[in-house]
Order: sequence, then C-alpha cells, then structure tokens
Amino acid sequence: MFPGAHAATAPQRPAVVMADSGVTVTYGQLDENSARLAAVLRQLGLQPGDVIAVLSDNVPEAFEIYWAAVRSGLYVTFANWHLSPAEAAYIVADSGAQVVFASAGVASLSIEVAALVPQVEHWYAFGGAIDGYKSYTELLEQAGPRLTDQPRGSEMLYSSGTTGRPKGIKPRLLPIQVNEPGESVTALLQHGFGFTADDVYLSPAPVYHAAPLKWCAAVQALGGTVVVMDRFDAEGSLAAIQRYKVTALQMVPTMFVRLLQLPEETRASYDVSSLRLAVHAAAPCPPDVKDAMIDWWGPILAEYYGATEGHGVTLISTPEWRKKRGSVGKAAIGTVHICDDDGVELPTGQPGVIYFERDEPPFTYHNDPEKTSESRHPAHDNWATVGDIGYLDEDGYLFLTDRKAFMIISGGVNIYPQEVENVLAMHPQIYDVAVIGIPHPEMGQEVKAVVQLRDGESPSDGLASEIIDYVRERLARFKAPRSVDFVDELPRSATGKLVKRTLQERYVEVGR
Repeated sequence: MFPGAHAATAPQRPAVVMADSGVTVTYGQLDENSARLAAVLRQLGLQPGDVIAVLSDNVPEAFEIYWAAVRSGLYVTFANWHLSPAEAAYIVADSGAQVVFASAGVASLSIEVAALVPQVEHWYAFGGAIDGYKSYTELLEQAGPRLTDQPRGSEMLYSSGTTGRPKGIKPRLLPIQVNEPGESVTALLQHGFGFTADDVYLSPAPVYHAAPLKWCAAVQALGGTVVVMDRFDAEGSLAAIQRYKVTALQMVPTMFVRLLQLPEETRASYDVSSLRLAVHAAAPCPPDVKDAMIDWWGPILAEYYGATEGHGVTLISTPEWRKKRGSVGKAAIGTVHICDDDGVELPTGQPGVIYFERDEPPFTYHNDPEKTSESRHPAHDNWATVGDIGYLDEDGYLFLTDRKAFMIISGGVNIYPQEVENVLAMHPQIYDVAVIGIPHPEMGQEVKAVVQLRDGESPSDGLASEIIDYVRERLARFKAPRSVDFVDELPRSATGKLVKRTLQERYVEVGR
C-alpha cells in the first residue's frame, strides 16, 4: 500500500494537514508530486539502492520527497536540522547522498551544509529560495513519464547514539514493489493498532525522527489523514485534537508530563472525545504519569518499545498494562531474549541485555561493520540489540530497566536511573529531572539528580534534602540521590527525549 492507491479512489482526501495553518495536501497532490520527483531522480541517474538526503522542518514537501524515494527504490536520509552544520554535513556525506533537498525554513543551516559537502552535485530548495540551491518546483516540471517499475525504497536514518558519531541505520531493501504488502511498520499500524483510512493522526514531533516519519508514512499508506504540528506545544496539541477531531496520536512521555502540568481548567476546556488511541514510546513512561493520562483520556493508551534500528517491537494495551504495571508488553515483531554480557540467556526476572531474534538480520550500520558486529549476539547473527537492559516475567512481558550505558554501579550494586526518574517525575515542584552517575572515590559512582524546577519555585538546600527524602520514602535507600543540582534547563531533543550523554559530559568536564 502507498498513497497512489488512495489517489486513485479518493484524490481529494487530505493526506497531510498542517495543524497551525490548515494548509492541506490531498492524496492526489501527494501522489502526483512524489511520482514526478521519482521520475526526475531516475532522470538524474539515481538507481535503486542510491541515497538522497533531506534537511527539513515540518512541512508537507517532506512527505513528497519521502514517497518519491520509497516508490523508486532509493534510501532517504533525513538529517536533524537542530544539529550544527558540521554534524549535519557529516550525515549527508556519510550517507553517500547524491541529491540533497532543503526547506527554506532551515536555509541558514542548508547553506553551510552545502559548503561543507562539495562532492554532492545536486541541491534543491523547497518552500522558498536558498542561495546556491536550485528550485524544487522547477525540478518537478522537468519530470518525464511516471516510472512503471517502482521497487520499494526505505529510509536510512541516523541514531544519535550514546557516544561518538551518529550511526546510519541501513535496513534491508524489500524485494517488493511499493504497492505490495510487506512493510513492517504499516502492518504494525494496521494489525497491531487498528489503523484505517478513517483515522486522523496527530504528529507533534519532528519528521526527521524515525517514529514520526515512519508512522506518518504508514498512516498515508493506509489512506488516513496526518495532522502535523510545526512543533510540540501542550495546549496547542489539545487544540489540534479538538479542531481536527483527531482519532489517534503518538507522543513521548515528556509530552504527557507537559500536558499534565497544564492548569486543570485549561485541560478541561478542550474536547478530546474523538481520540480512540494514544500511543507512546521512545522512553519508559513513569507509571504515575501513565495513570494520570488514563484517568484523563480513558483506557486508550497503548505503548510500544522498539528502536530506530527496527530490530523488534513489543506492544501493550491499557488493560494489559493495568495487570502488568510498568511493562512495555510482549513481542509483536521478533522474539525477545535476555542475555548476560557473554550472550548466555538469563532466567525469568533477571535483568540483562535485550536481544530481538528475527528470521534474518534486520539492519546494518552504514560504513561501520564493527558497530554492526557489536549489535549482534555472539552466537546468533539474527539476534540484534541496541544496548537496552530489561527482563521478562513468567508470562513473557518485557520490563525495561535502562540503557546499559546509563546504568550506575555504586559499590558493586547496579542502579537504574530510570527507576529514580520515574519517582521524581510527579514531584509537585519538579518540572524536569535527570538522574546520572558521577565519580565517587570509594563507591565508584554515586547517584545525582539534576533538577529543573517549575516556574515560581526556588532552589534551596532544604528542597534538595526534601527531594532526596522523597525518593528514600519510595525506593530502597541506596537508590536515592546523594546530591541534587538545580539547573535552568535540561538538554532534550526536539522530540522531548533526554540527551543524557550531553549531561554526563558536563559533569566529567567539571570533575564532579
């Protein structure tokens, strides 16, 4: 399935609606422009397996370019426009992109990237002019006949990673045409979450991230309408739900926290009764936060666990979660194995490295065979991990503990920061929190909480002690922070994910 199928039967149905402006792209328009671009890319000499890159904010043209790649057997790489020019240029160069498309909304970055990657010959701007770039609109006008052979392409996105350069995640290209079934995310939305052409899906996150891009594309493959926010805003998302009668959305837990921090009268003033499904992922959701969202929106929350690598997925519904509180569900794609550092499978209830078994290896890290090898189980090449830690219960439900890279080892005891962060997420004076390990001369590491307070709250030694006691009352004493630092803001990505690596580096630099 792909937009062309729906353009043939419902050409005027909205495929993309911009939440703030109401600008709409129909399925007829999405199909026509993506088909034109696919033809032009072939005219430029690109063949299946080649790569194009995109620098774009949240605008409709991003989906035209995505589908042009996917309907012509190409890889498409979206670079995070919040990166520095050097970082974005590294992704463009490392991907091997032969053509780069850039939005006028990120013109200054795009100009600098072009100067840093002179080996790329073709640069095109959409949404306005960019110095040094040719016109996207004029490019479409050069299109010849539609391609009759439309092998399915794929995204090749870059993970931020916990250390070092970002990794290009290169999935295996499927041996199918774009209109044939077989794409796993589309199947997941259709069969795992019940998406149909009647759904209106709200996407509040940047399209350069894996989940927003893949889920929006899957909704379009199924014929639904995607409502895209320019950027996340708590009250703005409620307004969009009401205005467009949104039936389904996806958020990260931080977005839930921001919604819950709105005044009660603000929350109550918007009609969200159209929602049938609220999906969350990307990070473990504090149980108290999830409870509060269920109390507000009803038992419509569904959670999945996966990664940009696409190595596997688990799912859990609200009724299941109430029985298995804190779980991220049972495997929906792949088979879960929990192993120790040597690859030996661990018994039920014991935390270890999470591997997903697939029929064949699902991905490689582009230009990095060493990292690809590190992601595989020592004895099974079709078992892959991204370094997360968790355990299975007796019924096969997966519980996450934390990233292996963020685990704190204090006095030989493993402490998982996520558990402490979950407790502090609902503290009445805390707006945002991160828990990290810092060096300790005797214990190896000790636990530190880095806290951003709500507006109107003031840091103090007394409040720091209160926060520590708050954790001690709810968790084992050794898990509680030994110290609390107050900051103006924590480093988070545009999707709301905590960039803990950046925070840890600050404390290494200052030696505390």
